[in-house]
Amino acid sequence: MSEPKELSAEQYDRVIEAMKNIIDPEIGVNIVDLGLVYGLQESEDGALLINMTLTSAGCPLTDVIEEQTGDALDGVVEAFRINWVWMPPWGPEKITEDGREMMRAIGFSI
Repeated sequence: MSEPKELSAEQYDRVIEAMKNIIDPEIGVNIVDLGLVYGLQESEDGALLINMTLTSAGCPLTDVIEEQTGDALDGVVEAFRINWVWMPPWGPEKITEDGREMMRAIGFSI
């Protein structure tokens, strides 16, 4: 079994741009700027492997995020799998500056 490989810069950018359309239903900010996407790789079968976390391990919205991911990546990649990871745990320090601005715009004090 071979190791997953890194995406090309072009593939990575296309996937990240598409994933900015996936909005965390609880917070209202996209999952990229929230810092929930920990890594993107290509698996040995050619599928996109997304290492992703949620703001809390008990989040009931994994199905919603998975459905939105499928919609966002339709036409961008042939197939994908989400690998839910909990280490390191997500924290507000992972939010990008754009994410912080979006959160302030909708009323979060961050």
